[in-house]
Amino acid sequence: MRIVYGVFGYGRGHATRALSLLPELRRRHDVVVLAGGDALDALAPEHPVVPIPTLRYEYRPDGTRSLSRTLGENLKHVVDVSLGGRAFRGVVRLMRKMRPDVAICDAEPWCHAAAAHLGVPRISLDHFGLLAYCRPAIDWADRLRSFRDVTAYRALMGRPDRVIVSSFYDGGALDPGVRFVGPLLRHEVLSRKPGRGEHLLVYLNQGTHLLTPRVEAALRAIRRPVVAYGTARRGVDGNITFRAPSNAPFLDDLASCRAVFSTAGNQLVGEALWFGKPVLVTPEDTVEQRLNAAAVGRLGIGRQVRHADVSASVIERFLADEPSFHGAMRHAVRDGRADALATIERFARELRTTGRRAAQQAWRFA
Repeated sequence: MRIVYGVFGYGRGHATRALSLLPELRRRHDVVVLAGGDALDALAPEHPVVPIPTLRYEYRPDGTRSLSRTLGENLKHVVDVSLGGRAFRGVVRLMRKMRPDVAICDAEPWCHAAAAHLGVPRISLDHFGLLAYCRPAIDWADRLRSFRDVTAYRALMGRPDRVIVSSFYDGGALDPGVRFVGPLLRHEVLSRKPGRGEHLLVYLNQGTHLLTPRVEAALRAIRRPVVAYGTARRGVDGNITFRAPSNAPFLDDLASCRAVFSTAGNQLVGEALWFGKPVLVTPEDTVEQRLNAAAVGRLGIGRQVRHADVSASVIERFLADEPSFHGAMRHAVRDGRADALATIERFARELRTTGRRAAQQAWRFA
């Protein structure tokens, strides 16, 4: 089977999902990967990747997201993917030459749009589908923001023929065309044995903006070893060791840490669960991450803290309560890789048999 696999390039969670699936997908099928940004950096050392643009969030100096800057920086890309610009035409040419049987799209708009244009059946495989096609428990204040985000997501991605949602918690699928699977764990995760060191592992997505002086001061004040990823800084500075983005070294630090302090990315929480590491999450200013953070507290696998409330005392209390999280973590561990691979192949067979139009008529999203 010929598969084109588009991976969204903001942050490393999308690429991490792909890294868990690509070895087996490439062994079984003919796969071409499209990615840009952080995903390109993460995937290219291990797999051939066709570079494409990516959308990004822009930040204010205080670490909060700027809607106006984000819109301004991404406008040219939205125009390209929506109105058939240069990058879009390049992806269309690639697909015409490849003639894929199916497109797997991890929140990647160019892959979605080109496949829809050519009538290639599409399987959406990401975490945001939890908001777009399911009914998770959501705070009333976030319902309007959720409507805005889902509207933008659907405008860029269109309506896929099937949906796979990878998540460390269940969000309530509305239709048999939506399949929930657990976090997609890489072979490198499954092959490592966890230990219990003393360092706190810190991962802040776009840490250049989120590791503010106040957050850094809190990390220094706890007087414990800290290993930090997500910033442009490198080397040892006091109790903090700043490290470059990586795959294997990061997993070594995750497997051997005492606990994790991070933004509330679904993929990292799933990997921390596998290693039995409690998580203190500070969600980015998105509905999706706030949902993840709420699930961390609800499942009893860690705590959440607003970025504005991060302090040494909050981190110390979390670390002091570490033993109380371990029982809940044992019940929450999931590995969705085998389920995801089987579901991809089942969906692909269905779509090849029924055709794209028949598949879309067979079910409707709410």
